Amino acid sequence: MADSAPKLTAKSEARPAAPVDRWWPLDSLRSEIDRVFSDFGRSSIFDRAFSSMPAALSRGMLAVDLVESDNAFELSAEIPGVDAKDLEVTLADGILTIKGEKNEAKEEKEKDYYLSERRYGSFHRSLEVPRGVDIEKIEANFSNGVLKVSLPKTPERQKNDKKITVKAA
Repeated sequence: MADSAPKLTAKSEARPAAPVDRWWPLDSLRSEIDRVFSDFGRSSIFDRAFSSMPAALSRGMLAVDLVESDNAFELSAEIPGVDAKDLEVTLADGILTIKGEKNEAKEEKEKDYYLSERRYGSFHRSLEVPRGVDIEKIEANFSNGVLKVSLPKTPERQKNDKKITVKAA
């Protein structure tokens, strides 16, 4: 019996020699992805993705975790190198805002050299407080570079929570 499967031809392209740049593998990947998406008639997929990215992400917006328990919402943020006195947590019109400033200076003077390093910058993050939070009982604690904000639920919010059973089909 003759093999009736169609024959496919493979096309190979010569690869350029790897440049000294250590990011070459990523550039190669980007080129391949751009080639795949070129059929859409637009610019690079990376250009479109990063041009629509919020500017705050490129400036290092403060990352936070928000976890809900039965009695409260717990917000935590890692803020290493900042002192508690340099943090400000405010609540206004249902918006919780965390602001801070980091100022580090290092100076070394030795016989043969002088080293001076400075790092500084400010940050802020604003989040809408979930409905049903008792704003009079909100507490913030800062220890070992971690800010924890407790947002206790009102008794009404705790009663209104209902767990819905998921049935297998």
